[in-house]
Amino acid sequence: MTNSDVLISGAGIGGPALAYWLRQYGYNPTVVERAPAPRPGGQTVDLRGAGRSVIERMGLMDRVRELSLEQEGIAFLLGKGRIAARMPTDMFGGEGIVSEIEILRGDLGQVLYESTVADTEYLFDETITGIDQDADGVTVTFEKAPPRRFAFVVGADGLHSVVRKLAFGAEADHFRPLDLYTAWFTAPADFELDGWYQMYNAPGGLVASARPGRLPGENKAGLSFRSAPLDYDRRDIEAQKRIVEERFAHVGWETPKLLAAMLSAPDFTFDSMGQVHLDSWSRGRVALLGDAGYCPSPLTGLGTSLALVGAYVLAGELAAAGGDHTVAFANYDKVMRPYVTQAQELPPGGVGGYAPASALAIRLRTTSMRWMGRWPLRNLMAKQFAKAGDIELSEYASVSA
Repeated sequence: MTNSDVLISGAGIGGPALAYWLRQYGYNPTVVERAPAPRPGGQTVDLRGAGRSVIERMGLMDRVRELSLEQEGIAFLLGKGRIAARMPTDMFGGEGIVSEIEILRGDLGQVLYESTVADTEYLFDETITGIDQDADGVTVTFEKAPPRRFAFVVGADGLHSVVRKLAFGAEADHFRPLDLYTAWFTAPADFELDGWYQMYNAPGGLVASARPGRLPGENKAGLSFRSAPLDYDRRDIEAQKRIVEERFAHVGWETPKLLAAMLSAPDFTFDSMGQVHLDSWSRGRVALLGDAGYCPSPLTGLGTSLALVGAYVLAGELAAAGGDHTVAFANYDKVMRPYVTQAQELPPGGVGGYAPASALAIRLRTTSMRWMGRWPLRNLMAKQFAKAGDIELSEYASVSA
């Protein structure tokens, strides 16, 4: 290869991870990110299975453990907040609904950023506006910076990927909604959780939840509801808050406190849950990684593992193919496709298991949670959680080796 410059869109999880591995194989990665700086805080993500193995191969596990949250597990609530069922963290070998290693998304992103910033170019407060491919490379135009040439472009820019839209077409062609919306934000720790991720369901497919944050005095809150597709402006935060406030106006437990905190939360985010499906994750010299190419939805708990493993495999296959993207991208798809297909299978019950529609369905779901540690439900759930490690990671030769 005469051009070893690779542009990565997105500085969340998959982008910096890909930059790390590309550097090991002699590439020059540049990461472009719309935000003005690495995004702090955020909600928790699970580090499990093969994703954990990738972090270990990067030599970052000790730092990740330092920043991970201490949580007892998940508790399901009924009535006015009575705990009706629990699943401790150590159930299923630390790979259950709440995994052994849970870390704030922003903290994991910061660890990956710090491991790459010394030898990776980061362009913050910037976004891609155009992608023009030819036989020798890709000319990329930006919102502010002048156009530049790259050998390849990788979209690791999430569910609403700009790269996917420019190179693969409209989002509607690839996004499959689950008819579920969620608001995430940080709230004051003004009620006791006792170290548990507490989840309260109300009829109508409403879910209020809170879990301890890493910093003293803060909880990480979520408000989810089932709904047919909504027409709203993704840039109008106040309108989004009003949508959530109206849905949860009469919900019990500690929901009134969460709504009050939501109104002034600086880190409020609101989005639909869904999955991304494409027949191919590459188009010429452009490839997709993580949620941009194969979002499994937060219901699976496998989005972080897919991003980390995808970054490892994509960089490794580019190195193994000597920069021949036609070979590398085909092998990337071949290796990752079975892993992604399994990861996108929703847990038993799907959306209905997470957000039951009726009082009866809530009671039945809670009863099943009580039996989760017993046969036959234990075997069923163990199979679901085992998907995180159901891929063999090849040993790719680095430049230093």
